[in-house]
Amino acid sequence: MSLSEVDEKVGDSSSTKLNRVVIRFAGDSGDGMQLTGDRFTSEAASFGNDLATLPNFPAEIRAPQGTLPGVSSFQLHFADYDILTPGDRPDVLVAMNPAALKANLADVPKSGIIIVNTDEFNKRNLTKVGYAANPLEDGSLENFQVYEVAMGTITQGALAETGLGKKDAERCKNMFALGLLSWMYHRPTESTEQFLRDKFAKKPDIAEANILAFRAGWNYGETTEAFAVTYEVAPAKLAPGTYRQITGNTALAYGVVASAELSKLPVLLGTYPITPASDILHELSKHKNFNVTTFQAEDEIAGIGAALGHAFGGGLGMTTTSGPGVALKSETIGLAVMTELPLVVIDVQRGGPSTGLPTKTEQADLLQAMFGRNGESPVPIVAPATPSDCFDAALEATRIALHYRTPVILLSDGSIANGSEPWLIPDVEKLPDLSVQYANEPNAPDDSGEFWPYLRDPETLARPWAVPGTPGLQHRIGGLEKQEGKGSISYDPDNHDAMVRIRQSKVDGIEVPDLTVDDPSGGEAKMLVLGWGSTYGPIGAAARRVRAKGMPVASAHLRNLNPFPANLGDVLRRYERVLVPEMNGGQLALLLRGKYLVDVRSYTKVAGLPFKAEELEQVFTDHIGEIA
Repeated sequence: MSLSEVDEKVGDSSSTKLNRVVIRFAGDSGDGMQLTGDRFTSEAASFGNDLATLPNFPAEIRAPQGTLPGVSSFQLHFADYDILTPGDRPDVLVAMNPAALKANLADVPKSGIIIVNTDEFNKRNLTKVGYAANPLEDGSLENFQVYEVAMGTITQGALAETGLGKKDAERCKNMFALGLLSWMYHRPTESTEQFLRDKFAKKPDIAEANILAFRAGWNYGETTEAFAVTYEVAPAKLAPGTYRQITGNTALAYGVVASAELSKLPVLLGTYPITPASDILHELSKHKNFNVTTFQAEDEIAGIGAALGHAFGGGLGMTTTSGPGVALKSETIGLAVMTELPLVVIDVQRGGPSTGLPTKTEQADLLQAMFGRNGESPVPIVAPATPSDCFDAALEATRIALHYRTPVILLSDGSIANGSEPWLIPDVEKLPDLSVQYANEPNAPDDSGEFWPYLRDPETLARPWAVPGTPGLQHRIGGLEKQEGKGSISYDPDNHDAMVRIRQSKVDGIEVPDLTVDDPSGGEAKMLVLGWGSTYGPIGAAARRVRAKGMPVASAHLRNLNPFPANLGDVLRRYERVLVPEMNGGQLALLLRGKYLVDVRSYTKVAGLPFKAEELEQVFTDHIGEIA
């Protein structure tokens, strides 16, 4: 999508109005690019822009300095209208060293802006990444708008009177870059200065140094003749309400807190830190006042065991993990299926298999969530579409777990977890009632006065939830098969067959909303593009582009992956072609073909990065051309 521009003269400089822009900050993993990008995002959010972000960082805690594997970047797309993705290509690349330039240059469009920190472009750093000559001098960047800025030198000069050593002063150069970009795009500055004072409250000299560097970057843009143009992106016209910037992991954490309040149950998060899910634990540990207890166990198995034990005791058990952790937790998930206790398992997917790509995104755990346990052990699956949608997805997963007495797997992924966007803070009065009723008296139908733990609700097939120690409600649950109704251990083959089918019927009967289809053509579209999880944004953006070219295409997105919406089969059969883009080898497509016998086509990618809208635009165009 091209930028719409309007030039205005402001004093001696020109100000260009844009409807959108994509900025990428890139540097060494120790250069503070994530902090820089996050602060610019906060400024854009407070200004009222719609936005989406894509952090990208190495898996190593401290990758070799100045090398390609050590490059960390943060991309921000902000606009004066509703946007769906963090952008395909950066209009502006801030490169803090040669490695950052080389790793990201291919993504910058011709005539794009590149701002480089010339202090790092020495022979040693150039050699590290394979540059035979300095790209700032050999003409290889002549098709770009290149601005050379000695960020480190200028920052050290600005901090000369603070008494900081050269190394500490050098660390502030990311705030110089932030100040420069804030000037270029007319971003507010007060919130960043206050953030720095709060962040370094115990080290006021460091706080002041960062603020001085930030102001130096702003003043450099204001006074240098190198930057003759500034840019303005007006606030977006969003739905009325109160917004805040939120990441997917933070939204999930808030969803857990809301679940505790709405269910009136104590929550235990039994977990073990794992990238990219750890931030949920970090955030929830701040909210003990909301009846949320966080327990960092010695391993993944102990974490989910504690969560399931909490559910047995009458609480809401939750655990967070990623793909390798799901593998370790699978036996306990199966135990939760057999005991029919409410448990929410949050899987923030990453690249695999094994340790794989810990900091990169993927959607490859769907089949693991569906079938990754021994025996017939069906589990409901919920998948959020965007960072802000994680809040609602957490509530939905909790609703299903409590109402149907079952473990639920919530499938987020790395790009949702770390990405951010504006979140419309919901009206508390409109949130769902998640309260539950414990069993409180014997329920045996034979007037024996006994409590039968597997006597089911006729509508939901959920068994009663009895808190251990309740007088008269002594009962037995566990991993061995139980007799339907009474709950005594049973090896009877007919009973086992019946119990397996009942557990499956319970999941199949979960009430989920019908699938809605976005088709502005009024039914003329012959192709449906169906997605799940974080493909929501790229699919939506690509569909907009294709429709703008006069080619009708319908799109739909699945949040409930088990059970599927009741109308899904009818929707699939309505179209001549169904295309499913996925960041895996075609897992959802496999499920759809097997269940509905529809010739679903796949477009797959497992590169550790989200789809680009321009990539899917071409794919959609090719498929529409085949069936025209």
